Amino acid sequence: MDSLITAAAQALATGDPLGALNRVALRNDPPALALRGIAMAQLGDLVRARTLLQKAARAFGPKEAVARARCVVAEAEIALVSRDLGWPTKPLEAARTVLEKHDDWVNAAHARHLEIRRLLLIGSLDEAERALVELDPSPLPSAWRAAHELVVAGIAMRRLRTRDARAALARAERAARGARIPALLAEVESASHALNTPAARLIACGAERSLLLEQVEALLTSKSLVVDACRYAVRSAGTVVSLARRPVLFTLARALAEAWPKDVSR
Repeated sequence: MDSLITAAAQALATGDPLGALNRVALRNDPPALALRGIAMAQLGDLVRARTLLQKAARAFGPKEAVARARCVVAEAEIALVSRDLGWPTKPLEAARTVLEKHDDWVNAAHARHLEIRRLLLIGSLDEAERALVELDPSPLPSAWRAAHELVVAGIAMRRLRTRDARAALARAERAARGARIPALLAEVESASHALNTPAARLIACGAERSLLLEQVEALLTSKSLVVDACRYAVRSAGTVVSLARRPVLFTLARALAEAWPKDVSR
């Protein structure tokens, strides 16, 4: 690998896409194309980034399977950032297998994180949690440790485990500061902001107020009877009765709950 490619890769690792482009912008060899694609992704031009990565993957020779697999992983990350959840997962799984076979454990772990983040976005929390337990983030670079902790926090927030979410976000912030990548720090701050933003609306005794996620957690774990208009369920003391398929019953339960302790006319 020549000095310009090495310097461009180091610039990208520290979140300096313009510095990377200054070194490889006029080159069309496969490594330069791949680095240009990653740089364009960091700059937000995701369409151009994907095109460059696909071109680089096709240009790598048959003996450069690892480089081609890294391009697939980078393209999958762009799809995830674009919220293109319909992208095929088999190429990413195949790329991860190639990376593991060639002992590129860091990029293989990154590929696995992308798979887990996709599971999180499509709501497959159980599967995402099982996969996350198998990953050890300690050998990862700071940037990817931060990404790992963001996934941990995302699962905890959806599970309404706010203490675990705050702890994960604190670890993510430390890792992001170590990586010195402003965009990553901004992502951590955005996730932290979600914990301090009203997440639900409580209607009780004719009054209405906003609840933070921690307050939602406390309410749903209490002995109060709660009509959950988000998940179309009735909850009390850990017992959950889903009315998602019985909308008429749910509407009746909600009307009675909003009017309590008064009655509702027919």
